Amino acid sequence: MSEIPAQAHQARVSGETWHDSLWHTSPPGSIYDYIKVASFSIGPDGLIDQWSLRAEELFGLTAAQTVGRDPVDAFMPPELRAGGHRKVAEILDGKEWTGLVPFRIPGGDGAHGVAEIYVMPTQTEAAERAALCVVVDVRALRRIESDLAASQAIFGQSPFGFLLFGTDLTVQRANRRFATVFGGAVEEHRGRTVHDYLPPHEADRMTEALRRVLETGESVTDLRITGAAPGSRDDRHWSINLYRVHGGTGRPIGVAGLGTDITRRHLAAREAAGVRRNLALLNEAGHRIGNSLDLETTARELLDVTVPGFCDLASVDLYQGLLLGDDDRPARPQGRRRPGPPPLPGQDAGRAPSAPLRRVAFASAVSDAPLSGPGAMVSVGQIHRYPAASTGALALRTARPRLIVAPPSADDLVQSTLVVPLVAHDTVVGLAQFSRTKGSEPFGERDRAVAVELAARAAVCIDNARLYRREHERALILQRSLLPPGDPEAAGLDIACRYLPGNAATEVGGDWFDVIELPGHRTALVVGDVMGRGLRAAVAMGELRTAVRTLALLDLEPAEVLSALDEIARGLGAPGGSQQASRAALHSRDADRSEVYLATCVYAVYDPVTRRCTIANAGHMPPVLVEPPDEDGVHRPALLLEVPPGMPLGVGGEPFEEVEVDLPEGALLALYTDGLVESRDHPLEEGLRGLRDALADPVRPLEDVCDHVLNTLDTRHGEDDIALLMARVQGLPVDAVGDWQLPREARSVGRARELARAKLPAWGLEGLLDTTELLVSELVTNALRYGEGEIRLRLLLDRTLVCEVWDGNLVQPRRRRARDTDEGGRGLQLVGLLSAGWGTRRTHRGKTVWFELPLPGAAAGAVSELSAEQLLGLYG
Repeated sequence: MSEIPAQAHQARVSGETWHDSLWHTSPPGSIYDYIKVASFSIGPDGLIDQWSLRAEELFGLTAAQTVGRDPVDAFMPPELRAGGHRKVAEILDGKEWTGLVPFRIPGGDGAHGVAEIYVMPTQTEAAERAALCVVVDVRALRRIESDLAASQAIFGQSPFGFLLFGTDLTVQRANRRFATVFGGAVEEHRGRTVHDYLPPHEADRMTEALRRVLETGESVTDLRITGAAPGSRDDRHWSINLYRVHGGTGRPIGVAGLGTDITRRHLAAREAAGVRRNLALLNEAGHRIGNSLDLETTARELLDVTVPGFCDLASVDLYQGLLLGDDDRPARPQGRRRPGPPPLPGQDAGRAPSAPLRRVAFASAVSDAPLSGPGAMVSVGQIHRYPAASTGALALRTARPRLIVAPPSADDLVQSTLVVPLVAHDTVVGLAQFSRTKGSEPFGERDRAVAVELAARAAVCIDNARLYRREHERALILQRSLLPPGDPEAAGLDIACRYLPGNAATEVGGDWFDVIELPGHRTALVVGDVMGRGLRAAVAMGELRTAVRTLALLDLEPAEVLSALDEIARGLGAPGGSQQASRAALHSRDADRSEVYLATCVYAVYDPVTRRCTIANAGHMPPVLVEPPDEDGVHRPALLLEVPPGMPLGVGGEPFEEVEVDLPEGALLALYTDGLVESRDHPLEEGLRGLRDALADPVRPLEDVCDHVLNTLDTRHGEDDIALLMARVQGLPVDAVGDWQLPREARSVGRARELARAKLPAWGLEGLLDTTELLVSELVTNALRYGEGEIRLRLLLDRTLVCEVWDGNLVQPRRRRARDTDEGGRGLQLVGLLSAGWGTRRTHRGKTVWFELPLPGAAAGAVSELSAEQLLGLYG
């Protein structure tokens, strides 16, 4: 019994709840807000007895104006009132009626409207018949019909996907286009949410946008959403526009969404962006690759451009032969690219591994990510080969790029790799690999073309660097071969020199210097400058330097050497030599075709016995002489020696003059080229003055003096070559020279032997007594037999022992092979066999015949042994 009251109470509560919800005031925005339904009632007497506020708005009449009046007379025009009274009578007889009734539109302008009236018979409390009239303005209905038709046309016939979301963000309506894309009938999409169509992260973005539009009323345009249509794995791209929808009273009733498929536009934009990115990449490559003429640096520049702008990982391998400069590959077949170095002997080119390559560069935008593909485990600097069947070897053999795609199930971080050969001038110089990791866009055909272009640009730069390295090494070999090796040595002189090429890249130029040993412990100091720079000037310089050395061996005077050099220089630019150049000078047309080589040169010969220097100049900078300090230690100023400059070599037609200068002990002589003192920024006189000032302290070590000069002067290194040759005078000591005059008589031969026998022990050269005595006897005998005038014998001791015999006859002796029956003719052969060297030279008053013997040591034994073997052959 106790449960019955509880159940009754529950039923009462439920009823109250239903009652409250049923009679709860609905918010505005219903259909009645749009059609504005009005009502009034007609009493039994046919007059209006009730008039609603909506009727007052519709007809423009208040209740005071209408209640108690005949509705026909009140609303209808006079010509229609007869029919109107009949209809009212029928209604009061209990007949329902629906129809269109014209009425005057409020405003007083005489316009008429049409109202649709629904008349329902009613009864009063006294059971009298009356009527209730429900009135709707036909204009509002027509507007609703038009709006519905337009909405249906837009919503149903739109080529774009259209959704209407309710305030709970569920789909209230979808159009046919949307249903076509996502499947199913239009009605089936009602009640769904965006999570039923999009991936979770995109659905969350869409939901947030819907909520923001619904709450703020701010529209969202071009919201980019990515997702896949049902049954498709390909992502589609949509542009979504959202705006809030309001009811008739302005109340928000939902959000409308219009979606446009922009997949093609997105792909086209991505393609265009890719093209722009690749063009920018190629433009950057043009600026950044090839700035250095170093092979490894150029390879690193390629990776700096491509990682991470083009790929995530990359490497460059170059042929080891190219790096070592011993590329001996044969010429490529006509019409085909020349691949890498040929296979090893006995190997099939199609099955052999690649030639050795060195990994010169590697770059990664992913930490701790190894390269995938051929040569993945090779480190930078390592030399390796690609196996014959590998993609790398195939790309090198065919000179064609290859694409490696990792299987989807692979655990490798890399998803695709482009293996691209580096091809320059139809020659494969190496291999580049570009890899992209999973998560990046795979390589496509456009990427392949870009990779080939990047590799081609880098390959040309690498090949240029290789060619530069090769030419640079050859130029260095050429330049070093044209300069004195090591530190030059000379009797009675302390020598220091410097050479700085104007082109630091090639290290070759037209300036040169030389230190040449002459007979009698004399030394020729040469400094020259071929006009011009680079390899052309260096080649001309080499020819002139060789000619100087050849002429110096003839022991010509300095002026004679320069005259002969002038003839040689004139013939350098003419195919037929100096004679052809002379004939071309007579014909201007041929002269124009001849290439002109001009050079300046200063040639000085120093005699350590007399401490006298003979100098001739061919248009060169004047030598600088710095005498030693005086007795009080005061430094003397540096002097420019007044040597007639003469014309440059190659001009011709002008003789050269020479001067003799006595050089005191400790004096400093400096020969140099114009690059040391001449510059665009200051006049020549200022440079010469700076050189003299820099040489003001000649006492310091000569090497330090050279460095001080170069550091002090504003040499503007790079404008011109610089050659600097310095010599400090250290004459032969008096006790190192034996000089005697011998009368022209037979006993002078014995006297010469006695003098030599007495002098050599004083020098500690007892081991050379027999050889020296024999050779002196031969030379003095020849001077007596074939020479003229007095005979002079001179012995000089320095690094070697030199013997000179002078006479007044200009005819120089000639070595000949004596016949078995000849009694003489073997003297000069003995001199040649027993000495380290011998020769003759002309003097102002005759000639000098000399021989040279090495001091006791390793070289002496070799000469004696050789002499013993060949001595017997002199007599058959």
